[in-house]
Amino acid sequence: MKIPLELFLNLKLMTKLKKLNAMKSLYLFIFILLFSNCKNDKQEDSNSNSDVFEVVMPAVVDTLRFDDSEIETFNKSIAIELKQKQLIEKKDESDELQELIIDKTYSVEKTDYTMNFKYPLLNTSFKTTHSNFNDFINDYYINISKTEQDILESKLLCDSIEAKTFREERYIDYKIYNLNDQLISVLFYKENFYSGAVHPSYSFDGFNFDLNRGVFMTYEDFFNQDSEPELVVILNENITKKIGKGDLYYECWELSTDDFIANKNNFVLNQTYVEFYFDDCVVCPSYTGTYSIEVPLVDLQSVLKKYETNPLVF
Repeated sequence: MKIPLELFLNLKLMTKLKKLNAMKSLYLFIFILLFSNCKNDKQEDSNSNSDVFEVVMPAVVDTLRFDDSEIETFNKSIAIELKQKQLIEKKDESDELQELIIDKTYSVEKTDYTMNFKYPLLNTSFKTTHSNFNDFINDYYINISKTEQDILESKLLCDSIEAKTFREERYIDYKIYNLNDQLISVLFYKENFYSGAVHPSYSFDGFNFDLNRGVFMTYEDFFNQDSEPELVVILNENITKKIGKGDLYYECWELSTDDFIANKNNFVLNQTYVEFYFDDCVVCPSYTGTYSIEVPLVDLQSVLKKYETNPLVF
């Protein structure tokens, strides 16, 4: 029987379509199979790499741990070092006064303590009354018996570290300033360090010497009588402002009248301000704040003496 051409063509097309679908199915099957094998290979490689990693790079156990108190102690030590560094590197006028000043040093090495002093004397060729300054400084600083007594009386550091059983190292250095070629301000800063202590403590002595009259001037020569309470208020206003700003003056406190009276002569003079210095733990703990408070002269007019001999009168 003869098959019509149209039917023949349709059957041939259907055959091709079946073959094509069969090929597509085969290709799809092969693709799925290959993908599955590839995935398994990757997993095996991953597992293999993981095993190698665990052998080559074992887990590291962190055995170095710090508690909060250790971190706080470390931060305080850094702050103390920065505070002391700022004082030591603070600019004074020693270069400008080098013709007037004669630098002197004195050192003592004993079993219980070490002392290294640096201090200025004045050149008496400029004026014979400069010897008044020199005599006082020599008596005040080159006085071993007095220094030894001070060491024995030092019971505690301001941070409550026992001092009496430790060997002390005492260093004294100075800053010097000149006010209108009429007066010099000398600030002695003492560094006291005890073996076993984390850091040294600082204390201060201030002296103001009238170059023209050859005499030392004290608080009473510059400020009105009984002006201490009023000046404490002025100082505390400055301290409170600094505390309010945070950061540098955190944990500081206001100055008491008794503490101010004990330290009222520890100041240096400038053409525009007076700078009062306080020992560690008088206004701030050793690890914060600064050692001094600057007060502009314009803020001190109510307590300044209005005498001609007062170089702060303006």
